[in-house]
Amino acid sequence: MHAAFADKFEMQNRLFAELSRMFAQEVPLYDKALLVNSLCNRAVCDLLGRVHVGFTITDEQLEKTSGERHGAIRIGRSDEYRLIGRFFAAFAMEPHNYYDMSSVGAKSQPIVATAFRSRVNPEHRVFSSLLQTDYFDPATKARIEGVLAGRQVFSDKAKALLDKDERQGGLDWEDANALIAEGVGRIFKWTGRAREHGLYKDLCDAGFKIAADIACFQSHHLNHLTPNTFCIDLYTSAMKHSLGEINAAEFTARATKALDRLLIGADRDYMRLSFRHLRQEEIDGFAHASVAPGMVAELAKALTARLAQPDLDLRSLKHAGFKDTTEGPPEGVPVLLRQDAYKALTEPVVFENADGTSVQTTHTARFGEIEQRFYAATPTGRTLYDKCLTEAEDAKEKDPGLANRNPAAYEALYARPFAPFPKTLGDLLAQGLVYGRYSATTKGIADRGKIKTTNLHELVRLGYARVEGLRYEDFLPVSAAGIFASNLNQYGTKSTAAKKPEYTRAMLEEVLGRAIVDANGAYASVHAQSVRGMYADLGLWEQVPAAERSAIERACAGGQAEVAQRVPQGALA
Repeated sequence: MHAAFADKFEMQNRLFAELSRMFAQEVPLYDKALLVNSLCNRAVCDLLGRVHVGFTITDEQLEKTSGERHGAIRIGRSDEYRLIGRFFAAFAMEPHNYYDMSSVGAKSQPIVATAFRSRVNPEHRVFSSLLQTDYFDPATKARIEGVLAGRQVFSDKAKALLDKDERQGGLDWEDANALIAEGVGRIFKWTGRAREHGLYKDLCDAGFKIAADIACFQSHHLNHLTPNTFCIDLYTSAMKHSLGEINAAEFTARATKALDRLLIGADRDYMRLSFRHLRQEEIDGFAHASVAPGMVAELAKALTARLAQPDLDLRSLKHAGFKDTTEGPPEGVPVLLRQDAYKALTEPVVFENADGTSVQTTHTARFGEIEQRFYAATPTGRTLYDKCLTEAEDAKEKDPGLANRNPAAYEALYARPFAPFPKTLGDLLAQGLVYGRYSATTKGIADRGKIKTTNLHELVRLGYARVEGLRYEDFLPVSAAGIFASNLNQYGTKSTAAKKPEYTRAMLEEVLGRAIVDANGAYASVHAQSVRGMYADLGLWEQVPAAERSAIERACAGGQAEVAQRVPQGALA
């Protein structure tokens, strides 16, 4: 990049910091939820510092680590969607994976989507949905498209800045800050203003609340902006306590249980997964210590006392409560991600109609999601996960009220189908269920020519190589559909078109004017390239069986070919 251009990753961090500030001003409950998360993350770090002696984290580092943001927006028109893709490209964020949310069974919605994020070590991600108007009968389709045609979300200034970025290959800081201001002040800003209340009401009454949210509003307002948490069970319990859903004694018990469980899983692999600012050598240098009896209980009581302060009594804020159950794998199964949320808020809206009348009413859409991320699953791991999840969801449906009536019984019921999953990174890697990044150690390089095995797991066990798990950076459609359903009290839709359309990745790529990254291929390429590099550094590459070498080379080439085949910006215009 030209030296005069702003660094795109620094631009990205500034954008999301500003979006978070904007969202906190718009939604006071979000601002308080960030504080609750920060306190929970600090409690986790205080405990980890006693287990991994030498680990400390400054408030600034904690803020940065907790400050990763995963948002969601909903877009109505194809031309708007292409502009969104160009906007995120200016911040080094590329489309990853294609998601057809119209085909997730009973939880289906009339949208397709991709998630924009950076390719390497992403800190921020925005799941971006595009409404499919042909999901509806011709009359409804025409009404939706008629309303959408009358809005302009991107200003002429924003479009000119995107043109300039693409023409030059970057922006100077004056222009970069101007583009950030466009995002915060217009493109993603909640205005509380909408159009055509009749269409809005008809869509909501027919069960199409997401379509109503997309079609009738004047901007691509953020539906959520998810912070990063180190222990989701601790956070969800803290929020339920602050919202008045559980009392102090119950929270203390749940917090103690969550922190006790954390002690079991908070090994060096967890540290590397959770604190990416730490180098592996630093983590390896921490001495391991046992926690003094009563320490966990003290931390839980201290957190309970802090939540009792008036600034965290959230019962007085407008809210709809917290979601009943966490989406994703159960506690202790470190794959993919776990998600939860406070439910969507009901907010005042003014609708302006074509006949000049206005309607003052309310709208429910924006919610407060939280995520904890774990390891990226291989196709084998994902197949196992999907099988376990189906069994767990089936068991859950047989007694929908169990989670509220008996949380411990629900937890055991939901966790049981996931028993085939190992609990440690080493075992997950050994069974080919997750991806890793391998590297040779100093010891391994020193012993080149003396190493007698090419088995990956033996090389790690013997100290010739080290491995870290690749963190999952993408999206889970079924979990998201569960979040949608809980927030909207509306469990899926059916197409009202004469025949439900079929949607494809190629169709969305044509809208974007560029290829969508296959995230699984990218994970596999990183894994394979690291393995190849490790074998080369250890002097073992020629000793690896030919079939295995060929498979590694194909995986490496797969990621490189995907980059080479990317469609140039605007080529499909």
